[in-house]
Amino acid sequence: MEILVASAIAVLTTCGVYLVLRRRTFPVILGISLLSYAVNIFLFSTGRLVQHLPPILIKHGHTSYTDPLPQALVLTAIVISFGMTALVVMIALGAFLSSDEDEIDMKDTPESGEAQ
Repeated sequence: MEILVASAIAVLTTCGVYLVLRRRTFPVILGISLLSYAVNIFLFSTGRLVQHLPPILIKHGHTSYTDPLPQALVLTAIVISFGMTALVVMIALGAFLSSDEDEIDMKDTPESGEAQ
């Protein structure tokens, strides 16, 4: 189970970094979302990957419990990432409407071989 979760985190992180490095704004927004999903899964997995355990210690014969702190952190991170995604979408939409293009303009930067 740990290998599956670690592989999912690796795939989400790899796809997120790839999309963040694109030249258009919409793939960058999707990449940031994928990176936030990877972080959420990582935070959730820090509370031990176990099944059928209560989130708090109950006196009915259970000797172990699942740590509720990573679950609370993930819920908080979901709310924050939703707000940040909405903010970035509105900024990207404003930039698109003002310039009629969503591609990053690289013409003002000097070429890598040119002297400054």
